[in-house]
Amino acid sequence: MDDAARTVNGQARVGSSADRVEPPGKGEKLADWADGRLGIYALAKANMRKVFPDHWSFMLGEVCLYSFLILILTGIYLTLFFEPSGAEVVYHGTYQPLNGIIMTKAYESTLHISFDVRGGLLIRQIHHWAALVFVAGMVVHMMRVFFTGAFRKPREVNWLFGWTLLFLAILTGLTGYSLPDDLLSGTGVRFADGAILSIPIVGSYISFFLFGGEFPGHDIISRFFPIHVLLLPGIMLGLVVAHLILVFYHKHTQYAGPGRDQKSVIGMPFLPVYMAKAGGFFFLVFGILALIGGIATINPVWAFGPYRPDLVTTGAQPDWYLGFSEGLIRVMPGWEINAWGHTLELGVLIPFSLFPLFLLAIGVYPFIEAWITGDKREHHILDRPRNVPVRTALGVAWLSEYFVLLIGGGNDIVATHLHLSINSITWFVRISVFVVPVLAFIVTKRICLGLQRRDRDKVLHGRETGLIKMLPHGEYIEVHEPLSQDRLFVLTQHEQNPPYEIGPLEDANGVRRRVTLAQRVRASMSKGMFGPDTHIKKPTRQEYRELSNKEH
Repeated sequence: MDDAARTVNGQARVGSSADRVEPPGKGEKLADWADGRLGIYALAKANMRKVFPDHWSFMLGEVCLYSFLILILTGIYLTLFFEPSGAEVVYHGTYQPLNGIIMTKAYESTLHISFDVRGGLLIRQIHHWAALVFVAGMVVHMMRVFFTGAFRKPREVNWLFGWTLLFLAILTGLTGYSLPDDLLSGTGVRFADGAILSIPIVGSYISFFLFGGEFPGHDIISRFFPIHVLLLPGIMLGLVVAHLILVFYHKHTQYAGPGRDQKSVIGMPFLPVYMAKAGGFFFLVFGILALIGGIATINPVWAFGPYRPDLVTTGAQPDWYLGFSEGLIRVMPGWEINAWGHTLELGVLIPFSLFPLFLLAIGVYPFIEAWITGDKREHHILDRPRNVPVRTALGVAWLSEYFVLLIGGGNDIVATHLHLSINSITWFVRISVFVVPVLAFIVTKRICLGLQRRDRDKVLHGRETGLIKMLPHGEYIEVHEPLSQDRLFVLTQHEQNPPYEIGPLEDANGVRRRVTLAQRVRASMSKGMFGPDTHIKKPTRQEYRELSNKEH
């Protein structure tokens, strides 16, 4: 029979078999079931077509995300074979030079992973390289956010999430770096113990609690292990998810351009364009890390041997992200105070205190700038670094300070490779710590102002073409080509708001008003960051029209 009864809107009708509605498939039923309970369709409809702007610098955050995922995957594999124990054993394994040597089970299992587990050494090296790339990616990503002002309202909380991730990544790297219990990592733990012992009154108690007695004890590895593989990664994973949720919730920042303003975003939709690009970029990052892990040796623990408290390896260096903390201690004079039977080790305590202060300065900067400017508006258009020269100069000064201290942390390596005196390098770093950031600040600010002058000239006179023209009276001039409207918009869209001012100290009746210290400090800092000496005045429309008519 070709006809079948069908029901539409509760009423039966007769139709051909060609009109028959096919029953929903299992996948559709599952999707309907999930949508009815979780609201997935509405959520996907609102977010899957979300527009993301397209710029290479926005991929820096993805490098962090993908290297973090690779860290988790490789870390799970290594956890299956690593034994976090400080118990001592005699090694009888594949690596012959260490046979018969007493070592901890942690170090023995690391050798086992490196020489006996299939692919173990490759996974170890990918894991270590991914950790370095993860921290490097976060630093570069945060510097991009800093220099472009992407931390401003409403993204201050997201900045704090990123800052916390950076701080936790450093701690996670320190704990993971210490797990193999080789001579290099053991020296690093000894360094950390010395910094803890320099804390007045409670330092020795903290050290005893952490190591389970006198250093090195037998508990530190078994305590570092759950911190490294569970506690810190779990917190970081939660922060990453929260960070991504806020990225979705707020409109993505974008660089200035035609059609882009605080209310609209120009770019590609999340699905399918952005997801396809993101998926390809993940495999690209994974492939590069696998290539580096396969051809570039890192942390060869077998070359250092097991840790012994009475030995230290030559050229002991931490990973780069902890180099500046060691540089602080290496170049600090050995000052100490002895009073009432107690010794205060200032040569270690002061650098140990400066380490978190350097990181704290990064975390609180968005709130300091917001207080100075008093700006309560939302910002979705990024600044060009040259248009905010003081902020840019501060960032470059911070980076220059870091690189100077990195040299201090590797002063022995620099001395041996460049055949220099280690004392000369130490004194160079001691002086440069104070001089180089100031010079970097001044030079960067002048460069930014010079770039602003060049932008002003481009707007008023156009782009240099390199063509020389002789006028009827014999004068030679270079032909300038007017800029497009798009380019003119980019060069002139930035704001140049006046700095905060206290105002008159007396009112119209001659009554002197009260001015707080906070207001004075805010006015002084605002003038220093946004005063007339920090920018070149943008050309006005009248100047542009008058000069254009004159040249034509």
